[in-house]
Amino acid sequence: MAIRLLIVDDSALMRRHLLQIFTQDKGFEVRIARDGQQAIDENLAWQPDVMTLDINMPVMDGITALAHIMASRPLPVVMVSSLTERGALATFEALALGAVDFVTKPDGTISLSIERIRHELIEKVTVASGVALKRHNAQRLTHQLRQERIQRLSKPLIVRRSSVNREIFGVVLIGVSTGGPSTLEDILPKLDADFPLPVIVAQHMPASFTAPFAARMNAQCALNVVEVNKPMVLAAGQIYIGKGGADTVIANRVGKLMVLPKPPARELLYHPSVEMLGRSVLEHCNAEHVIAVMLTGMGGDGAEAFSELKRQGAYTIAESEDSAVVFGMPKELIERGGAKIVLPADKIAAQMIRWAHDLEERSLGYNKGQEN
Repeated sequence: MAIRLLIVDDSALMRRHLLQIFTQDKGFEVRIARDGQQAIDENLAWQPDVMTLDINMPVMDGITALAHIMASRPLPVVMVSSLTERGALATFEALALGAVDFVTKPDGTISLSIERIRHELIEKVTVASGVALKRHNAQRLTHQLRQERIQRLSKPLIVRRSSVNREIFGVVLIGVSTGGPSTLEDILPKLDADFPLPVIVAQHMPASFTAPFAARMNAQCALNVVEVNKPMVLAAGQIYIGKGGADTVIANRVGKLMVLPKPPARELLYHPSVEMLGRSVLEHCNAEHVIAVMLTGMGGDGAEAFSELKRQGAYTIAESEDSAVVFGMPKELIERGGAKIVLPADKIAAQMIRWAHDLEERSLGYNKGQEN
């Protein structure tokens, strides 16, 4: 049965190109809407399976329309965003409201560059159409969870513990893709100011999006959150967001562990690559001092490296199917035997905290024994 897709965009040129892409694929039945109000009306009347939604539109913008859609007849929505900081901030707001994923409009003349995103569009819309009734998405839109988010964002800034001269005795890796920003917003703010390990996040994301995302997370977290846009010495209690469009790796420089960006590997499909990050940790860290977390996302990026980390003694977590927006990456890790434990997103932070403090106690005990 064909996937019923509603394309919402105020640009006639963009509508024409999107319509051409999806009508050429026999797997879609397509209708169009020109603004947010038409999107709301068509969603109720036609009841599509999935929607692509532009952000900047007359009559009613995409964010306002999305809020109405999720309150009246929720369905999977893929946002169509611009490659600007403003576009990134609006996209993160849409994801917080319940959008499943996003694609970025190609720069330059749409008619000349639309082919560059054809595969991405079809893949993301197809995947999104399969998460229509995920309980995870529906629960995020309840009044209670919206109020909790508002309360968390309105809390006074937490005094952050200095990481200077704190010993690095382990590291946390997080691999995540589709559905990741909202899931990370449910996990990272739960890490308190005394969290003793550096946290490195490889989230598949465009280059212009990761700096605004790091700033957004920094406003919500007790830990400092930064984008890895240059070589940085790893510090305890810091969160490092891998720069989009590049790969992020661990390296040893003059006896110090560092995290740094590097040009994206051409043979890899997604960046920052979770697999490349995991391989660099295998090379430079004792796996027994590593916590590796695989969250929502399509495909299997990072599953091989995380499985090897687990075989060498790492603590590994796979997000459960119940909470994952897309179960691809966690599922691949589980099927490879690479998950020490499988947990829903709302229980992952607590497990990370327990394991991190266990590693801290082991390290303190070892150092004390060395002194004696």
